[in-house]
Amino acid sequence: MSSNSIGKAFALTCFGESHGKCVGAIIDGCPAGLPLSEKDIQRELDKRRPGVSRITTKRREEDIAKILSGVYEGLTTGAPICVMVLNRDVNSRPYELIKDKPRPGHADYPAYVRYGGFQDYRGGGQFSGRVTVAYTMAGAIAKKLLKKINVEVLAHTIQIGPIRLSKEVTYEDIRKNVYQNSVRCADAETANAMEAEVLKVAREGDSLGGIVECIALGVPAGLGNPIFDSLDADLAKILFNIPAVKGVEFGAGFQAASFKGSENNDQFVMEENRVVTLTNNAGGILGGISTGMPIVMRVAFKPTPSIALKQKTVDLIQERNVEIKLAGRHDPCIVPRAIPVVESCVAMVLIDHAIRLGIIPMVLK
Repeated sequence: MSSNSIGKAFALTCFGESHGKCVGAIIDGCPAGLPLSEKDIQRELDKRRPGVSRITTKRREEDIAKILSGVYEGLTTGAPICVMVLNRDVNSRPYELIKDKPRPGHADYPAYVRYGGFQDYRGGGQFSGRVTVAYTMAGAIAKKLLKKINVEVLAHTIQIGPIRLSKEVTYEDIRKNVYQNSVRCADAETANAMEAEVLKVAREGDSLGGIVECIALGVPAGLGNPIFDSLDADLAKILFNIPAVKGVEFGAGFQAASFKGSENNDQFVMEENRVVTLTNNAGGILGGISTGMPIVMRVAFKPTPSIALKQKTVDLIQERNVEIKLAGRHDPCIVPRAIPVVESCVAMVLIDHAIRLGIIPMVLK
């Protein structure tokens, strides 16, 4: 497969650019017989849509999903599913003015070298966070398939800039509260502090990063493979393919480096006729295979690189040092809109492995 594709039994191929005509996804390997409508996909797309709060980009895209193939009379056919959204609210003028001046923190310079200057520079082209529309559309299908085996994927914001969620929240808190505030935090008081910090930094012309926690509930034990097709490796790979992701950890993550073995080991016990662990420092995965405990991941996002402050760069044509100040419409913090994207990526990997193991049949009854 090309670098625009990911997955084996359930595979996603992305197409389109930020300021091109459309952004779309081709999903190959979805079992036949799954009830699927554009409403199913739209429900997830609306969660990442821009222009819906004070702390998101003012670019207003309706992101109306259109299924072009793979569904007939409301059921998947087993053929590749092609789904797309049109790019409507596009203003490429600010990018034309700086096309030869790579933006700090962006992929402009390595893309220029890799593609010999022929890359679509408008809005970052295929390197833009806009491509995560495709991830979200594929994730909507994956989530619907996961319901067949009672697997649920939840994500929420646990940190933005210096503001971190310090209270313990339940799964029900996440389900109920995340989409009730602009920063997608499960605790209202912390959400207010996060939003205030984003607005403060935005007024200064700057941006913030943060951390998303994602939990997969109901994943059966035995999902995944050892070595190169391990479940955590595949999850990390797809998560690192979300633009702006700079770190992924499972369970205790980097904190495990400071534990003793006796502190880090998750001891096994019987509970209601099933094997569980007393703790979950492994994050639900051992040896690349799910343990049956919740799979817990945390994903670190860098600050949005598009900021209004003056920065140093180079003019690639004149080969001289220059300064740049960016115009355009940008998120001061991309973390809130990344929540459904992280969920979608995790769902895709889980359903890919479930199909590979035969847990999900290729024809649904």
